[in-house]
Amino acid sequence: MRQKIQLTAATLAACLAAPAVQATNGYMPHGIGTASKGMAGAGSALPQDSFIVYSNPAGLARLDKRFDVEVDFFMPERGYTANDDGPPPPFPSIPAGNFQSSEDMFLIPGFAMNIPLNDKHTVGVSLLGHGGMNSEYDNRVFENFAAPPGSLFNPTGEFSPGSPTGIDLAQLVMGVSYAYKVSPNQSIGITPMLAAQRIKVRGLQPFKPLSVSPNNLTNNGYDYSYGGGVRVGWMATWFDSYNVAVSYQSRLFMSDFNDYKGLFASGGKFDIPPVLNVGLSFNLTPKLAVAADFKRIWYGDINALNNTNNVAFSQLSGEKRLGGGDGLGFGWEDVNVFSIGLQYEYNSQWTFRGGFSNGEEPWKDVNTLFNILAPATIKNHASIGATFQFTKDSAIVASYTHAFENKIHGTSTFTGSQTGYVEMYQNDFQIAYSRHF
Repeated sequence: MRQKIQLTAATLAACLAAPAVQATNGYMPHGIGTASKGMAGAGSALPQDSFIVYSNPAGLARLDKRFDVEVDFFMPERGYTANDDGPPPPFPSIPAGNFQSSEDMFLIPGFAMNIPLNDKHTVGVSLLGHGGMNSEYDNRVFENFAAPPGSLFNPTGEFSPGSPTGIDLAQLVMGVSYAYKVSPNQSIGITPMLAAQRIKVRGLQPFKPLSVSPNNLTNNGYDYSYGGGVRVGWMATWFDSYNVAVSYQSRLFMSDFNDYKGLFASGGKFDIPPVLNVGLSFNLTPKLAVAADFKRIWYGDINALNNTNNVAFSQLSGEKRLGGGDGLGFGWEDVNVFSIGLQYEYNSQWTFRGGFSNGEEPWKDVNTLFNILAPATIKNHASIGATFQFTKDSAIVASYTHAFENKIHGTSTFTGSQTGYVEMYQNDFQIAYSRHF
């Protein structure tokens, strides 16, 4: 019984991270703005559109009066395989088979505007679907973890084997930005940010006994969370062709998910982590530019992601239970992401882009089979893009990204001999319209 409860605890802990995964760089998008996505996320030191506020608001001072509207077609293919080599009953295991999430297309819109007030002062406004994840499995992933009615773990028989399993998370961010040109070659910027999240969780009924609030763990429909923070940035130009940029996004402090306060540590708290961007761009030729970026995401600052799940049943009491102040987490770590891109101005109408990025997996040395709802396996992706300037003031911008398939094989000390893997690959197409005034 003790081993079974430990297994159940670890499974639920893995679920904690699932709502927050967009899978390219954890749940952070690999790039913001269609031009940046065409260079695999590089470009914080090479402003191309008003969405620069989300990687470096100082870049607004380098742009003219304009607005940009975009829509992203995000197409992740994710799933898991559990092999039929698990421990015999009564020890539970993941039902054997290969299973794929049934949802594979998501539309993510965005709008941004830049308004220079004079030679020194610029303001902007932006609204962006910032990320999220949806996994919809038609099977009851954790049905084998439900204790039989009348047992010590389920004395009243109220905890069922669960329902079809999945998680749906969406994030929306709004920014009002200000940039100031300190000198002809140097600018600073700030973007106060408002954020909203919504989440829905299904299929975790077997784990209610491990929660401080069992009725606020799963199958409660959509819940909403609101909050905000700030991003600040600096950009400078050296030797007329070298741009250097540094920006920092604070932690976005969010209100609690009250309907899921029995799932996330500290009573449903799920803040958005801090992010650092460092960028460099320079011209190899008058027509060919190179952009390189380093990004660090502090997932370790968020208890719901960072808290350990390696907790013995004897210690799983009080505030260490799901939703408690020191509740189970997923053991996510901070990650580093490197991007490099090229931009070539072919003529007055056409500009072409390409890029590659490499990011660390946020979860390492964890129980592989329990990352089923959030198979954040992606490390590498490549991008191409183009701008077509069809009038003096209007342009169409497009990008395509392929995130390469990665399978992470493993087992778990909690499931004994059972093996398997989680997997994902992605295709991402984005198109935007830009208008100058």
